[in-house]
Amino acid sequence: MILIADSGSTKADWRVVDEEKIVRSVQTRGFNPFFQSEEEMGREISTHLLDSIDLMKIDSIYFYGAGCVFEKVEIMRRVIMRHFHVEHVEVNTDLLAAARSSCGTEAGIACIMGTGSNSCFYDGEQIVQTVSPLGYILGDEGSGADLGKQLVKDLLKDMITPELKETFLKQFGLTLSEIMERVYRRPLPNRFLASFAPFLSEHIEDVRIHSLVLNRFKSFLRRNVMKYDYLNFRAHFVGSVAYHFRSILEEAAADTGVKIGSIILAPMEGLITYHTTDHTPQPIFFDI
Repeated sequence: MILIADSGSTKADWRVVDEEKIVRSVQTRGFNPFFQSEEEMGREISTHLLDSIDLMKIDSIYFYGAGCVFEKVEIMRRVIMRHFHVEHVEVNTDLLAAARSSCGTEAGIACIMGTGSNSCFYDGEQIVQTVSPLGYILGDEGSGADLGKQLVKDLLKDMITPELKETFLKQFGLTLSEIMERVYRRPLPNRFLASFAPFLSEHIEDVRIHSLVLNRFKSFLRRNVMKYDYLNFRAHFVGSVAYHFRSILEEAAADTGVKIGSIILAPMEGLITYHTTDHTPQPIFFDI
């Protein structure tokens, strides 16, 4: 059996898989070695994960997570190895999870569009080219945080109708000073801004809201996807923003000439397929 983890900074989904069958599903708090210590991550595993799967025979673990950049991989691997006695542990970024889940073993452009956004060119085995996402202040175009930031900017500068502005402030119980406090002085402003994405979805028929989302998606495509060989390869998307605003993403792609492949909510199903499929090339026999 294998154990697959898909982790963000907030939550982590774990699946014990035997062939293609899910034997056990567990959810814990998220893991991010960029911000958390080994001790903190170890406590989460021992407290909320081991009791559920400790007695199961796990042969290999495949962990995909936010913050698992090259210099942090060994830290995350060490934490896992300390709690599980398995022969094989593989730690990779959430971007490779998106690529393997959406592209499988085919080459393509893989994108994440959730709270943040990211992209890469995937050759069917590994990521071979990236464009830096730059985070929600300098980049992350088309992400939940980016959409929320643009919405707040337009609302507070009266670029959206007074009626919609009043609806927003009443729905979220916010004032101008409270918004400024949450963005500039409180932790995790990106999550605060991304929390407004459902409001955009609720009012997507408003021409200004539709235009806002469409333009931010076009910006993501132009500043990220179109830096790759987008004329010859399809772009695949993973994440809640891409999934729930699918029709507008497809409109943005049509306007920019980007060809869309798959759009999926979360990578786990594709990762299970990837890791339970034999990728060994089959021999070719010729008639003599």
